[in-house]
Amino acid sequence: MEKSLYLKCDESDIAKYVIFSGDPWRVDVVKKYLDDVKHIAFSREYNTYTGYYKGVRVTISSTGIGAPSAAIAMEEMYNCGMEVALRMGTVMSLKDNLLGDYIVPVGSIREESTSKTYVQSTYPAIADFDLVKTINKTIKEHHQHVDNGLNATLDGFYSQMHMSKLAKERNIDVYKVFEKYKKLGVSGIDMESACMMVVGRLMNVKTASLTLVTVLENLKEYLKGKEREDKEEELCLIALDSIYKYDKEVNKL
Repeated sequence: MEKSLYLKCDESDIAKYVIFSGDPWRVDVVKKYLDDVKHIAFSREYNTYTGYYKGVRVTISSTGIGAPSAAIAMEEMYNCGMEVALRMGTVMSLKDNLLGDYIVPVGSIREESTSKTYVQSTYPAIADFDLVKTINKTIKEHHQHVDNGLNATLDGFYSQMHMSKLAKERNIDVYKVFEKYKKLGVSGIDMESACMMVVGRLMNVKTASLTLVTVLENLKEYLKGKEREDKEEELCLIALDSIYKYDKEVNKL
């Protein structure tokens, strides 16, 4: 089989379980926990490994930032046989008490544009409930807190999520964005989840989003230094343990 256009992988390279990280370098953290690990490729923003975690074959790959590149990763992994997709990333929370906690949204508001190229805007972005249930259980076994509130996925970081020089010059007030979604009960905002949920459901790929709150609105408070490193390592282990537990649950049926 010919290698895929961007991720440079084929069916023999990819497991049915795929963990997606936004950050390409976080993939190198995850691969430390894999046995018989093989580096598939590092092409553009896509850094991909396949190996075994506690006997379960799993692929870990990066998507970079934003919905367009995440959709490309989903498409090429689907072509290679992906059956379960877990987004493992960071998120900005609109709730001050969630810094350092996890948000595993049951669904997402589709404010990014990429998913609209697949299906009409009335189509919902919903996570797979069995996968969410397993992730919740895993987080609690790691003695951490999880919020299953709504996510909102946006396209513009400096125009919608963090005040920039240009935003100030153009009188763009990102706080109006925050207030809008707070009124809708949104827990966190990111740039990938809704698109991945929509594309995954269209593919009949079980999809969910495991996100670590590393920053609050407009970066008013954020994790840094050793604290952030430790939490991101924990995020990686929770993702791997969730796939392991999910595989065991599926094989019981």
